[in-house]
Amino acid sequence: MSKKKDPTPWRDIHGIVLLDKPTGLSSNQALQKARRLFLAAKGGHTGSLDPMATGLLPLCFGEATKIAGYLLGAAKAYRATVQLGVTTTTADADGDVVDRRPVPPLDRLRIEAALAPLRGRIVQVPPVYSAIKLDGVPLYKRARDGEEVSAAPREVEVLRLDLLRHDGEVLELDVECGSGTYVRSLARDLGEALGCGAHLAALRRTWIEPFRDATAHTLEELERLLLSEGREAIDVLMLNTDAGLAALPKVALDAARAARLGLGQPVPGIHGIVDLCRVHDASGRLLALGEVDAFGVLRVRRGLNLPT
Repeated sequence: MSKKKDPTPWRDIHGIVLLDKPTGLSSNQALQKARRLFLAAKGGHTGSLDPMATGLLPLCFGEATKIAGYLLGAAKAYRATVQLGVTTTTADADGDVVDRRPVPPLDRLRIEAALAPLRGRIVQVPPVYSAIKLDGVPLYKRARDGEEVSAAPREVEVLRLDLLRHDGEVLELDVECGSGTYVRSLARDLGEALGCGAHLAALRRTWIEPFRDATAHTLEELERLLLSEGREAIDVLMLNTDAGLAALPKVALDAARAARLGLGQPVPGIHGIVDLCRVHDASGRLLALGEVDAFGVLRVRRGLNLPT
């Protein structure tokens, strides 16, 4: 039996949409909903948010999906709500309660003392219910199947961990961290340091590099604009692919050197940069994510085929 064709008129569009992900949807579910609104033929997301979490989720369409992996290691910031006195299987509100303990009297001094060891370069044990893979299978799948599994400790970086509010058994934290940091683990470890246990009750991602001050759009906003003003009204909200590489230095090539790069050949004579860079031609079109070595030679790390 032949497979039925999808009648959706997908479009070959390229760029980045900053989505304000709602709670209750996985990152992939949110991506697919947005992709259908834009009719994007190809899409991917950068840095998953748990279903419970809300906030900034950059979505990449078309050629922008080629740079999605390079955004995963970017610094991120969160507003986290921590419930003291209750621990769960997943270290967040989606898990089953495994322990309840009384919360001792706490003042800011005692809370700050518990937060201090969780800042900087720290060794963290990720939650068992996580997407980290063991022999190709995510730990959360193994845990749900009843396997006794554990996650290996790993070094992460917590750039900022500030107490914003203390209201009884609830703490609100401002967190800035590097790639691979689990805010759920920070909540769990903070609870243990305070002697009462804790879990992450709510989480909102406020920014991710290089989108610190950009505006994110909800699915409801996008759908409302689409219905009331047409597809052009949401298309203008899509950032160009280059916006995802804005933190990298820019290299502009003349026609001859751009042609050389397009053939996959190295381009010598690039000065003042030793690392990743975004490569443009003389007209300003983004050609590639490149890398310049210590000898000033530029090579393609990821080529892009954006329309002229």
